[in-house]
Amino acid sequence: MEIIPGEGVTLAKVGESRDEVERRVGSPVHPGRASRAVYDTSPGLVLTYTEDDAVEVVEIAYSGDGREEVFFDGVQLTYRFLDDVVADLAAKGYGYEPIDIGYRVEPGFAIWSMGSRWARDLDPDAAEDDPRQVCEGVSVAPYDYFRP
Repeated sequence: MEIIPGEGVTLAKVGESRDEVERRVGSPVHPGRASRAVYDTSPGLVLTYTEDDAVEVVEIAYSGDGREEVFFDGVQLTYRFLDDVVADLAAKGYGYEPIDIGYRVEPGFAIWSMGSRWARDLDPDAAEDDPRQVCEGVSVAPYDYFRP
């Protein structure tokens, strides 16, 4: 799944109404709290809505284990080591800065790890205490949304 920085993905874009999104992707499999909903897509889609039911943030989770992942400009973002993703984006000229759980990237998205995966998931030869973080998801919204 390819992201559109600052906007979202083809299935859901910042500013679209919940009704528009659900006409395209169906009802959420887990409605969550009133402002957040999880949709059965591949990879998984989590949307945060404003009080007036407009998409505020589009989040896409990793699929893992050889299934479809999240991409931007030819770079696989999810289910890779976070530092490798940042290096690939920097090599293409994209600016980034650290945030609490990952990095925000200039065109308008953040990559992050919640620590639920470990280095051995990607590198079977990794030591048990290998500190490399696996990119578990991407959040897409206007760049300033991710400002601390």
